[in-house]
Amino acid sequence: MNFTSRTPEELKAFALQYKDAYATADPFPSIYFDNFFNEDVLKKVLGEFPDMSKNADFKYNDANQIKLASKGEYRFGETTREFMHYLNSQPFLEFLSALTGIENLIPDPFFDGGGCHQIQPGGMLKIHADFNKHPRTKLDRRLNVLVYLNEDWKEEYGGQFELWDLDMKECRKSILPIFNRMAMFSTTSTSWHGNPNVVKCPEGRSRKSLALYYYTNGRPVEETAVSDADHNTIFKYRKEDKKARVMTSLKEAIKLFTPPILLQGLNKSKN
Repeated sequence: MNFTSRTPEELKAFALQYKDAYATADPFPSIYFDNFFNEDVLKKVLGEFPDMSKNADFKYNDANQIKLASKGEYRFGETTREFMHYLNSQPFLEFLSALTGIENLIPDPFFDGGGCHQIQPGGMLKIHADFNKHPRTKLDRRLNVLVYLNEDWKEEYGGQFELWDLDMKECRKSILPIFNRMAMFSTTSTSWHGNPNVVKCPEGRSRKSLALYYYTNGRPVEETAVSDADHNTIFKYRKEDKKARVMTSLKEAIKLFTPPILLQGLNKSKN
């Protein structure tokens, strides 16, 4: 199956053409491309997209995020599985390394935190920096790739993918999640991103994407100087996110003063 019209050699040449643009992007290394993949393949992937509104593997519903997600690859249809395996393959990894300058990238066959993501009307994901270590392998997370599957997606539907500056003063890049658009960026403990505004698409529609994460064994010294300790998702708040900030602070306070054995019991009952 041809996932892209470019040969591996053409992919590398394409990557080198945009390498400087990626490295110098504002506010941190990032880029997006339109119509990068075979449109017919992506239409099949969209047709296979699991209906997670009825049976999501992960359902997040709190002040920071309202979204649905799959776990692993067992929910993938046949074409989706082949496509995701291609995105973890040698030719695509070599393309990513040539473009980003990150050598020896390691894919995640478990799709931990990745896979199929879906946000229904009223959903969102506040600005954050991602967990920095793979939960199983403890490798360093270095790169995110997002493939959007939203046909005829209008500006007023929202769901724009936003990249914010280091001091969280302003959004420096806003990307509409339209069909066959691939966005990617280097992940660090201060690469603030998300889709913080509520999705307003019509009922029966949703914001759909595929997420893939790539790792290395270790990371540059300048990045470990910021945060070398393992951490989960770190949320940051815009001025208009006062409610999310208060709710998160309250949740952290409850955790601080609640005995661990009681927290474990609450988590088990929630699951």
